[in-house]
Amino acid sequence: MNLSSLGFFRNLRKDNQQFGVIGLGRFGRGVCATLYRQGYQVMGTDIDEKRVAQALSDQIISHAVQLDSTELSALKEAGIFECDTVIVAIGNYLQESIITTLNVKEAGVPYVVAKASSEVHGKLLQRVGADHIVYPEYEAGCALARSITKPSILDRFDLDSNHSIVEVLVPEEFHGKTVMELQLRTRYGLNVLALGQNEQFEINPDPTTRLAKGSRMVVIGSTRDLERMPM
Repeated sequence: MNLSSLGFFRNLRKDNQQFGVIGLGRFGRGVCATLYRQGYQVMGTDIDEKRVAQALSDQIISHAVQLDSTELSALKEAGIFECDTVIVAIGNYLQESIITTLNVKEAGVPYVVAKASSEVHGKLLQRVGADHIVYPEYEAGCALARSITKPSILDRFDLDSNHSIVEVLVPEEFHGKTVMELQLRTRYGLNVLALGQNEQFEINPDPTTRLAKGSRMVVIGSTRDLERMPM
């Protein structure tokens, strides 16, 4: 999932949710900055005191603590276990990543996201209870390929390996036509979830609504069907 440009998905956020980010390297800082800009409470930790100080200085976080995340007592004292979601952003230190994920999950944190540096790393994280695994370098590569070949895609949320929700610019071929006239379900196997313009979205739009080139639409469907839609 792309955290740098939430677009339509920003409107689906759960208010008052608290996030913990363990590891304030490049990936962890990106997660903190994006969540903090969206108005969430974000607690960050890192074993490196300079990284903690920098995150606070850059104002990308609500609260930050220097600690060793492999120590259960340190995490508990910092309040990490009180968060609704914890992101373990330690990717290059396998042992620390796995122990930290195990500590957080066994402490009862409802949802744990962990960064993996390889498929083996990802499998180990799953074994110790991570709810979701991310592969930043792989996903960044996929996102780059999509942005080059499909520049009209503004955002994408993969439901599984075969189905996605995407936010796209209305293509020229759809300009002036209604949702009903386009017959997206029949022609492309896609369903329109929302139409948007100027940061405002109409959920479950009226099928008689006419589309305008350059406005936004959110559709759901299989990856294969999404590829067939003009963009």
